[in-house]
Amino acid sequence: GSPSAGVPRQRGMAEAEAAGDAGEAPAEEGAELTAVIGATVPTGFELTAAEEVQEKLGSASRISRDRGKIYFEVPARGLPQVHRLRSVDNLFVVVQEFRDYQFKENKEDALKDLEDLVKKLPWTDPLKVWELNNSLKKKKTKRKKHNLQSTASKEKLNEDGQEEGTDQKDTSKHEGCAQNAAGVEPTSGQDTEKTEGVASRNGEEEEEEDNEQSDAKDELQAGSGSEAKAGDTNTSEGEVKVLKFRVTCNRAGDKHSFTSNEAARDFGGAVQEHFQWKADMTNFDVEVLLNIHNNEVVVGIALTEESLHRRNITHFGPTTLRSTLAYGMLRLCDPQPTDIIVDPMCGTGAIPIEGATEWPSCYHIAGDNNPQAVKRAANNICSLLKKNESKESSTSLGIPLDIIQWDICNLPLRTGSVDIIVTDMPFGKRIGSKKKNWDLYPACLMEMGRICTPGTGRAALLTQDKKCFAKALSRMGHIWRKGQTVWVNVGGLHAAVYLLKRTWERAEEKRSFW
Repeated sequence: GSPSAGVPRQRGMAEAEAAGDAGEAPAEEGAELTAVIGATVPTGFELTAAEEVQEKLGSASRISRDRGKIYFEVPARGLPQVHRLRSVDNLFVVVQEFRDYQFKENKEDALKDLEDLVKKLPWTDPLKVWELNNSLKKKKTKRKKHNLQSTASKEKLNEDGQEEGTDQKDTSKHEGCAQNAAGVEPTSGQDTEKTEGVASRNGEEEEEEDNEQSDAKDELQAGSGSEAKAGDTNTSEGEVKVLKFRVTCNRAGDKHSFTSNEAARDFGGAVQEHFQWKADMTNFDVEVLLNIHNNEVVVGIALTEESLHRRNITHFGPTTLRSTLAYGMLRLCDPQPTDIIVDPMCGTGAIPIEGATEWPSCYHIAGDNNPQAVKRAANNICSLLKKNESKESSTSLGIPLDIIQWDICNLPLRTGSVDIIVTDMPFGKRIGSKKKNWDLYPACLMEMGRICTPGTGRAALLTQDKKCFAKALSRMGHIWRKGQTVWVNVGGLHAAVYLLKRTWERAEEKRSFW
């Protein structure tokens, strides 16, 4: 690191150039190229994600001090498996990471240092990884050209009023945080102004949510068709295809003299100069990420355009749960083969669908008292069956999942017959009201306790109405014992996932007055 950047420790993790430069074929290159992958995960589920990475990829992860991110190393040929991880929202390849970057006090100097950084970064391998990732995406696009049109139009329809459905990046940090996208000139005027507001004040959730929404629209289906190579590769007519890019800066911490906007703008200017790429906010080929969290600076290149958490759901409801969060909650309960897993308030079915996909040797039962929700969930299940069908061609494999309309306080299930309950309790912000929760929560916990197997049964319950939940739980202490609590962010609302263990106490049988 040159003294001007004032960086004591810097590690370009992907700097070891491939030793044998012999093979031109991408296969050879892929064989020795390694990548440090950064993944954003639902806050609070970093350990869960790290366990999944260890289990499926055999790589150890480092959990960032910046909540909601983990880093791990994989050979580039392992990229397809990386995309199949269930607990990650967005993926990027790390260009370089600075654990203790010293920002100058003066704004101009601090920004100048960031500009100077661009020339010194080890871009070569990460860009190769980006290219390889693109060719993977193209193969996939070819396979599902026909489905793509339909889902894209559906997702456009769904953008409005879907909070969890669209939070591309979980940017709700504890410190003031701003998420911002800027090419060289702030093209998307209002977007940028909005985030400046967030950057200078310590961000309130509502603002961050707006921010995510506007960002999500940008990110939808961006540049998926681009036949771009990172080098200046000639297109058929022999003219050079200039790559389009944008810089997205996430900044958190109160010690910085600049906003995320200014950082993105100046860093972006230097990127443009260095690569001769063209800045484009919405239709970009390369998204360069600049993550600044106090003194931790990570430069990366995005590998996912659209958050992986939308993978199962085609019919969104007003509060569709991110499937990455659904996966994390299920994983907390450690499902064993033949377990019966119930989601008594399934909404659009994110939890049971994720469950049936990842734990096909369990039986998943979902229900909701709202006919509209049941219909949406049924549609999502149908979409999943169709998806499985096209994979296996002729025969569609069924999925061990049933959906029922029922009354949460009066479930048509035998006492003690259920192993695991995983559900997203009504928040009272978006659906239902807090007032109702005071009656609903104790009744729910009691009915869940009744159907759950004494001694071995367990439940993972997500709620934002923590006061009410605690009160209800204290009244049900004879049936439920509280295990760990995971604090999460759900579309800007602070929520908690409670892991409960069923005591050995026998629950009351159903009595006629219910």
